[in-house]
Amino acid sequence: MRVSLRHFRLFIATAETGQFSKAAAALFTSQPVVTEAIKALEADIGVKLFRRHPKGVTLTYEGAIFLQHARGVLAAAEDAMQAPQLVRRDMVGELTLACTHTVAGYFLPPLLGRFRRLFPGVAVRLVELERSEIERGITAGEIELALCLVTPLEHSEQMEIDVLARSKRRLWLPANHALAERKSVALSEIRSEPYIVLTIDDAEETAIRFWREQRMAPNVIFRTTSMEAIRNLVATGFGVTILSDMVYRPWSLEGARLLAIPLADPVPSMDIGLVRLRGGELGPAAAAFANVCRQGHAGSLPLDFDDRS
Repeated sequence: MRVSLRHFRLFIATAETGQFSKAAAALFTSQPVVTEAIKALEADIGVKLFRRHPKGVTLTYEGAIFLQHARGVLAAAEDAMQAPQLVRRDMVGELTLACTHTVAGYFLPPLLGRFRRLFPGVAVRLVELERSEIERGITAGEIELALCLVTPLEHSEQMEIDVLARSKRRLWLPANHALAERKSVALSEIRSEPYIVLTIDDAEETAIRFWREQRMAPNVIFRTTSMEAIRNLVATGFGVTILSDMVYRPWSLEGARLLAIPLADPVPSMDIGLVRLRGGELGPAAAAFANVCRQGHAGSLPLDFDDRS
C-alpha cells in the first residue's frame, strides 16, 4: 500500500471542510497534493470515499465508515509517539467513572482508550447513570469524578465543571427534503413538520425548552431512546429532528442519507464536561484521567465540536 499517515490527515481535513482547497489551506499544502492523496486512498481501498459536486465533496457511505477509523489511526499514532515519555506503569489501582448514556456512546471511548494506553496499571470501572443521579452522587461525596452533559446542572454552584466540548445542535432532514438546500432554517418553518424526539439524557427536556422560548411547540409524532431509529426514520422521510453534531452521522444503517442544517433561531449547544465536587481533591487515577480528557486525543476533540461530515 502507498498510504501513509499524511494520507489520513489529508482525508480527515477534506471530510471536515468539504472542499479540497480548504483542506489544503488547513494543512498548509496545495490542492493538487490533496486531490492526489484522496485518489491514492480510493485506489488502494477500492471504493469511492467522496462524492464530488460543484460546491465541493461529501462523504460516501464507505467514506463515513473510513473517517471513524482514520481518526482512530491518528490517535493511536500520536499516542505511540508520546508513549515512551508519558506511559506510567508505576500507577496502579482502580478508577470509578460515572457517565451519562450519550457520553458513554459518543464521547468517552477514544479518551478511555488513550487513558488505558498511558496508564495500563489502572483498572477503569464505568457506571452509567442519569445526570440527576450523577449530581446527587457528586454533591453527596459518593462519586469522585463524572463525565456528563453539563447544560444545565441544577447544583452547579457545588461542583467544579471543566467543559471539554460544545456540540452544536442542528436540524436533521432527509437528503431529498424541500429545505435541504437552505443555509439555515427557522423553527417556525418546521413546526408543522412531523417531529421525532430523542428521550435519553436531557434531549427531550432541552428540546421542549428551546421550542417554548420561541413560543412554539413541535409536531411530535414519535419519541424514542434509539439514536439509530431516529437516523433511519429521518433518512427515510418519516420526520425531522434537532440533535447535536456529536451524534450526527450522514447515513442510516440502511445506507440512506440525512443532512444536518444550521438553525436560524438560538438553540443551545450540547456541552460535555468533567464534574467533581467543588473544593474536593481527586485521587491520582482520577486526576490522571482528567488530564487525559483535557488534552483530548490527537486533536479530534475541539471545544466547538462540529462533525457534520
